[in-house]
Amino acid sequence: MRRGIAASALVASFALAATACGGSDSGSKSDGPVTITWWDTSNATNEAPTYKALVQQFEAANKNIKVKYVDVPFDQAQNKFDTAASSKGAPDILRSEVGWTPAFAKKGYFLPLDGTEALADQASFQPNLIKQAQYEGKTYGVPLVTDTLALVYNKALFKKAGIADAPKTWDELKSDAAKVKAKTGVDGYWGSTQAYYAQSFLYGEGTDTVDAAAKKITVNSAPAKKAYGTWLSLFSGKGLHKADTTADAYAHIQDAFVNGKVAAIIQGPWEITNFYKGSAFKDKGNLGIATVPAGSSGKAGAPTGGHNLSVYAGSDKAHQAAALKLVKFMTSAKSQETIALKNSTLPTRGDAYTAQVKADPGIAGYQGVLSAAQPRPALPEYSSLWGPLDTELPKIAGGKESLDSGLNNAELAIAKLVPGFSK
Repeated sequence: MRRGIAASALVASFALAATACGGSDSGSKSDGPVTITWWDTSNATNEAPTYKALVQQFEAANKNIKVKYVDVPFDQAQNKFDTAASSKGAPDILRSEVGWTPAFAKKGYFLPLDGTEALADQASFQPNLIKQAQYEGKTYGVPLVTDTLALVYNKALFKKAGIADAPKTWDELKSDAAKVKAKTGVDGYWGSTQAYYAQSFLYGEGTDTVDAAAKKITVNSAPAKKAYGTWLSLFSGKGLHKADTTADAYAHIQDAFVNGKVAAIIQGPWEITNFYKGSAFKDKGNLGIATVPAGSSGKAGAPTGGHNLSVYAGSDKAHQAAALKLVKFMTSAKSQETIALKNSTLPTRGDAYTAQVKADPGIAGYQGVLSAAQPRPALPEYSSLWGPLDTELPKIAGGKESLDSGLNNAELAIAKLVPGFSK
């Protein structure tokens, strides 16, 4: 949280903000080009080069606009922007994770985009993604890329185990994991202890961490306990890898999968390019992608993720106008097609899914599971609710506390984040 940032980090954050503010930039003079700042949060190695190249194209077509592109690490961007915006020194454009959008909109940091040129093509975007960029009836971001979680699996290992189709339920996954172990010697499934990855288990029981409409905390309800019980059961059993509660768990799981040391994991499309770099997926066709298995309710799905481009409300009119032009350019069908082809990420508008884009088996596979993705409620605090669970779930999975105790602790912590909600 921001209060926990060391003083030196705060100084660095303010320094970054001071150079980012479009309204204070010398480029605001009427006789020269306007210089706008864009904080991008994409992967600096795999994705950023594509965005930098598009910025150069934009500048070439708009001689009166200069773009200061700043790649900000994703895990730092939310706090940095919050700090910068509160001091009127934020960048003109932020690549905002969908969960941040309503929170920053509530604080008045984002400019409403309804009726602006940035949203001129609104009908071309997937409606649920536009809805997820809204807060209290206004739209505060233009969807740039989208994502969701899927069950990704090694087709060759599944075939060797005699499994023809991806499992449709968690019970089927357990059975398949045992078969893979018996026939190939490697584990069939390795789950994550992170709250975001456990969210699908809640959906599978028809519940969530909170009921936003009823203003009720549901993380400790009977359906939620059943969901997390299923999640916990997938860390023990034949072919099921034990929980990794270390700080490097994400990397360990990813590395095992891409190198054929585990047959299936739950993962998002942001790792498509890294899948292909692994020894198991030099043949891209070996990558299987299926909807996350269903729970006992028969429902299957995963959270809708992704990023919007949002404009800082504190910038002056000249910088806002230039920022709106850049947002429109970056989210155009042509730009989204380029981004998809270069980065293997999912476009947010239907006309960007060209034949060439869909020729990438990773993109085509994830596009097929998007219909099961569930948008997050327009609750500013929603993304922060995973914080308490990220503290408790590793303890539960590692055997350091019981499921009941962990969920009780999470419920108490969540109650402090949404004080108006009942238990």
